[in-house]
Amino acid sequence: MSKPTSQPAVGLGGLKYDPSKRTRAPEWNVFAALVFIVIIFEILNRLNGTSFLFNMRDNVAGIFNQQRLDIMILQVAIIGIIALGVTQVIILGGIDLSSGSVVGATAMITMSFAQTALVNGNPNPKALFGPEWMDLPVIVPIVVGLACGIVAGFVNGALIAYTKIPPFIATLGMMVSARGAASWWSNGSPVSFPTVAYGQVSNGDILGTLTFGLLHWEGQNPAVVFVALAVLFHVIMIYTLYGKRSYAIGSNEAAARMSGINVDRHKVLVYTIAGMLAGVSAILLTSKNLTAQAGMGMQYELDAIAMAVIGGVSLSGGRGSIVGTVLGSAIFSVIISGFTSIKLDAYYQEMVKGAIIVGAVVLDQWRQKSRARG
Repeated sequence: MSKPTSQPAVGLGGLKYDPSKRTRAPEWNVFAALVFIVIIFEILNRLNGTSFLFNMRDNVAGIFNQQRLDIMILQVAIIGIIALGVTQVIILGGIDLSSGSVVGATAMITMSFAQTALVNGNPNPKALFGPEWMDLPVIVPIVVGLACGIVAGFVNGALIAYTKIPPFIATLGMMVSARGAASWWSNGSPVSFPTVAYGQVSNGDILGTLTFGLLHWEGQNPAVVFVALAVLFHVIMIYTLYGKRSYAIGSNEAAARMSGINVDRHKVLVYTIAGMLAGVSAILLTSKNLTAQAGMGMQYELDAIAMAVIGGVSLSGGRGSIVGTVLGSAIFSVIISGFTSIKLDAYYQEMVKGAIIVGAVVLDQWRQKSRARG
């Protein structure tokens, strides 16, 4: 009696499942690229008698170069939080060019509500308001910073959704306006000397406190916030209606409208969340630096878009993931730190970064054409 030959499983509509056409998740390709880039920089450093990731000094304990890892993590954290919002906007089929300028304006406004009245026993030389606005509870500047980001994001979303202005133009206008507001707020002067409590927002050790000192690292709070927000929005984008509607609108807006999704309201919501995340970055950035300047956040929007694109988010909308953006953020940070480790001049770094961004977009276009061919 002959054995029955195995046949591909038949699904709905007569479609056949072909195991040979299975593809691994794109995030694995991004992770492989990350490992490859780390290996390349490790080899280049070894040729110069140093190491990219590992500690080669006898007078320092530990296997890894902790100082470099700390810098890389902090580079990822501040801009990476913006990238989480930008990722959602791009998946929706839009773009946000204003996030860096929103960081600058929010930083100036937030710091002015976080100032202390006395500096070394003398009145605060950078005081922007009167004594009644000094030494406020730390929650006040945090709420102000979040509100600034939310308002900017809401304006972006409302302009795009209800006036039908292209996202590029609407967010470009916000970029210019927010940067002007940042300079106008204190006539271009820095705003400095926050309260001790506000400085601890970034420079504290919340994770060490929660783990009873087992994971102790001063100044780790931005990284903790970034990871927590990444996990939160990964769950939201995968398992909630918010995420499913974002992917649906980015894939086919007309079909999403016909299916009953309130596309305009959802656009406003997504851009508002992106603005709020820019506000979170501004709070962490000013707390980390203990000062605010009008030029803060310059080109952050481009770096955030680059992180998302490198992580596999399609600029045509409808595809991408928070996990991919986190890996793209890591690649971005490794590239910057790697160039510094081999002492590559800054202008060469910018040129190579631009080439990597263009290469990531070209790769995305190639993937789309390959998928369309089946």
